[in-house]
Amino acid sequence: MQFKDIPGHDEVKQRLINTVSDNRISHAQLFLGNEGCGKLALAIAYAQYINCTGRKPGDTDSCGTCPHCVKYQKLVHPDLHFVYPVVSGKSTTKPVSDDFLTDWRKFVLQRNYHRLDDWYDFIGSDNSQGAIFAQESQEIIRKLGLKTFEAEYKVMIIWMAEKLNETAANKLLKMIEEPPAKTLFILVAENEEMILTTIRSRVQLVKIDRPTNQDIVASLQQEFPDADPQTLQNSAMLADGNYLEACAALRQFKSGTVETPYFELFTTLMREAFSAKYDAIIKLSDNLAKLGREKQKKFFDYCNRMLRECFMLSSVSESLVNLTPGELDFARKFSPFIHQANVGALSEQFGEACRNIERNAYGKLVFTDLALKISPLLKIKRI
Repeated sequence: MQFKDIPGHDEVKQRLINTVSDNRISHAQLFLGNEGCGKLALAIAYAQYINCTGRKPGDTDSCGTCPHCVKYQKLVHPDLHFVYPVVSGKSTTKPVSDDFLTDWRKFVLQRNYHRLDDWYDFIGSDNSQGAIFAQESQEIIRKLGLKTFEAEYKVMIIWMAEKLNETAANKLLKMIEEPPAKTLFILVAENEEMILTTIRSRVQLVKIDRPTNQDIVASLQQEFPDADPQTLQNSAMLADGNYLEACAALRQFKSGTVETPYFELFTTLMREAFSAKYDAIIKLSDNLAKLGREKQKKFFDYCNRMLRECFMLSSVSESLVNLTPGELDFARKFSPFIHQANVGALSEQFGEACRNIERNAYGKLVFTDLALKISPLLKIKRI
C-alpha cells in the first residue's frame, strides 16, 4: 500500500512523512476517523513508508519495488502484524486474529476502504458480534517480544481498536507504554470514547478527516472506470464523506435503483409509528429483527441521518440536504413532523435503541418499543 493509492488526505500524509524524516516516530499512535475514510489504508501505507529501503531522502512515498514494499503490498511481511475483531465459532471458542489471517488479507486487499459489518459478512459471522478478545493480548505480547525478522520496525496494526475488550486492553497497557525497541503500535478506530481512557492516554492521536467529494470521486474513478462522471458526482454528494456509502449509491444508480437499502424500512417505520398500527408495527419489528445486529446498527445510523436531513429541510433550506430523489420526495412530505420540539427526543430514542442492540437485547422487542415511543413524539406540534 502506497500513499499515492489513497486519494486526498494530503495534510495527514505530509505529517506522517515528516515524522519519519525528522526521526520522531511515536511508538504508539491512534488513527481516528469516521467509517469510509481510508484510515486503515493510511496506516498500512505509513508502515510501508517507514520500512521501505528503496526510498531516497525527500521521497514522499515508499518505492513500491524493494523487498519490504513487495511483501507489504501483499500483507505478508513477517514484521507486519494485524489484530482485528473476530467471532467465536464451532471450530474455536477462543479465536484470535491469526485464525482468520487468510480471509483478512483477501478482505483488506479488495479495496482501500473497509467497514466492520462488511468484514463480519466476509467471514460469515451470522448474527454474532465480534470483538478483540482477552487471549489476543497474549498473542500480541508474544509476537512483539520476538526480534525483527527483516525490517527496521516491527509494526502492530490494531483495526477497530474500540472492539478491544477490557481484559485485553488492560493486558496491553504496559506493552503500549513501554514497547520493545523499534516497535510501532498503530491503533485504527472510529469511536474514541469506546477506547479505554488508559489506552487513549498512551497513544498519539492522528485525526483522519472525512474525504472530500473530490477525493471520493477520484477513488470511485479508480474502482469504477466505466461510470458516468455525473453519476460519480451524485454518488459522492450522497455519501456524506463515506466512500463506502458512495460505492453503495453508485451501484444503486447503475442498477436504476437510487434509494438506499434502508429507505423502505425507515419510511414504513415512520408511517406505522405515526398511525400507531400495532399489528403492522409488530410485523415490521419482526423483519427488522432478522437483519442481524450489525445491519440493525447501520439502520439506526440511517434513521438518524434521515432525521437530520428532514430537520434541515423543514427548518433551514432544501439546498443543504443530501438526499436521493426518492428520499427527497418522502422528506418533503415527512419533514413538517420533524422540528425543534421533537428532533432531539427522536434522535435520543434511536440512540437508546441502538445501544440496546449493542447490549444484545432481543431485537423484536427493541424495535417494537422504539415504534411505540416515537409514535407520540411524531405528533408533537411545532413550536
